Amino acid sequence: MAKLSPRHAVVNREICVACGTCVDVCPMEAMQIVQGSFASPLEEKCVGCGMCAKECPASAIKVEVRS
Repeated sequence: MAKLSPRHAVVNREICVACGTCVDVCPMEAMQIVQGSFASPLEEKCVGCGMCAKECPASAIKVEVRS
């Protein structure tokens, strides 16, 4: 099993508008739109770079340190 990055993206599903901006800007191809409703990071690919959070027009994404 690959070691996960200590940082990862977290999506607030209540305010995500599923626009796909995060999917487009993620350099690791770690974001996906689930059932056309909200974005979700693929934990095994997300390195917590913050590009998705920076570009999210709804401010629905933040980067956190795994506990």
